[in-house]
Amino acid sequence: MDDGIILLPVETAIAAEATAQHMLITGARAATLKLANQKDAATPHAPVCIRGADPITLQNGLPIADPALDLAHPMKGPFKAETIGWHDNAVAALELARLAGILPAFLVNPDHAGEAEAVRASDLAAWTGTEQLIIATRARLPVAASTDAVITAFRSTHDMREHVALIIGDHNAEREPLVRLHSECLTGDILGSLKCDCGPQLDAALQAMADEAKTGGWGILLYMRQEGRGIGLINKLRAYQLQDQGFDTVDANQRLGLPDEARDFPVAARMLELLGVRTIRLLTNNPKKVAALEAAGVAVCQRVQHQLPDNPHNREYLATKRDRSGHLLL
Repeated sequence: MDDGIILLPVETAIAAEATAQHMLITGARAATLKLANQKDAATPHAPVCIRGADPITLQNGLPIADPALDLAHPMKGPFKAETIGWHDNAVAALELARLAGILPAFLVNPDHAGEAEAVRASDLAAWTGTEQLIIATRARLPVAASTDAVITAFRSTHDMREHVALIIGDHNAEREPLVRLHSECLTGDILGSLKCDCGPQLDAALQAMADEAKTGGWGILLYMRQEGRGIGLINKLRAYQLQDQGFDTVDANQRLGLPDEARDFPVAARMLELLGVRTIRLLTNNPKKVAALEAAGVAVCQRVQHQLPDNPHNREYLATKRDRSGHLLL
């Protein structure tokens, strides 16, 4: 980092001999491990630096980071949380870990870490900004809901994720488009997972847009490459493992040291801007999604209810969205 701090991610590092006296984790993970004070626990995604009585290696550091290993590998302390004098860099490092889809945990200034790559906290703005997002290409894409659909692909020079928009109906229609912001869900969209309602929501949204087109309206599906509400596929599956142990979706993410909501709504707003859309009717049960898009410059003139029947496997998941995430479910 730009103040001389060297951070080595415990999940993906290959420097097997690396050892450190300190480790960087999130407040949420530190609270789970009983290593955080009340202030740290109140800000779950703030950085916490812990010091071990013995050197921390990649082997014994991984159980500190991964709650799936809590029982199999009990911690060997004692550990103590210490003040961080490089807070901005610590925040940036944890956010970069989230963007990379790895556990937010680093050895701090380790020995035998290998050659370091210089990164500045200010670099994060470039990687998370929307200015570089452009339309890469368009093509006609007949889909089951509409044979006249058009797909538009977006790309950024600072982000390898490729988002797409599927447009159904007449782009020049006077009526505000019906828009669905759908975050990628491999397990639900492709594999038919019953743990969530993503697949049925996707299909129902496309059908609703096709119905709009039949009456002179149109719709836009923004398909965002931000698996697991922005924490990545592997971390989402880790959260599933914790859910099988009895934790709900919010608590599972926090035990991983990750946000329960990390989606990039400014990117969605930028996609709509590039499509020439300023005002939308949003197909969602989530008022926070409405607020986030409006904060990013999109006028939401109507929130359209979007709810599908539950099943025995996702009933608790949907209840958690209602009770802890503020979704308006019937």
